Amino acid sequence: MGLLYVFPVSKDEKDFIEESENQIIFKTYGLPYLFWGYALAIILVIFFMFLAIKAPVLKLIQLGDETDALLGYALLSVLGCLPLALMAFFFFEKRIIKRPGQLHLEYRIFKLPIFKEKFSVPKSSAFSVEPFLDSPNLARMKSKEEDLGFQNKGYFILWLKTEDGKKINVDRHSRKSDLIKLQSMLED
Repeated sequence: MGLLYVFPVSKDEKDFIEESENQIIFKTYGLPYLFWGYALAIILVIFFMFLAIKAPVLKLIQLGDETDALLGYALLSVLGCLPLALMAFFFFEKRIIKRPGQLHLEYRIFKLPIFKEKFSVPKSSAFSVEPFLDSPNLARMKSKEEDLGFQNKGYFILWLKTEDGKKINVDRHSRKSDLIKLQSMLED
């Protein structure tokens, strides 16, 4: 999720890094304020959709048979769940918890832990940053000014190689330097 939810790259970012005696917790940043404008627009569209269909759906529920009522309630519940699902997207948080010899990945929605993973980290350097795309970048190879917007920037993945040989995707980012900084903080 590193392309939308970015981890801090310096221990000076105290709001998103919690450091204690035997663990360090990295929390992702929230989405930029521009996305909140999009959320408001989407919620307004859903509200106007609800206003437009409320009367016919309620009439269908009252006058129809059981199947029609079920469809009406299903439609109203979907419209009710859409803003909740949208807000879950905005209140998503990923945490990396580094303890001696262990790495925990935790995914949260509305501050509630949804999914946790725990991995054993070997003593040697277990982290590596690799590019995701191995395809040739033709626009960059031609290096014409009109092809500048088509250059494939790609993104990079921070991998953890566990003691049992598994490769775990810790984070991904479009800037390799940010992942290298995160890697160095995780290796400390």
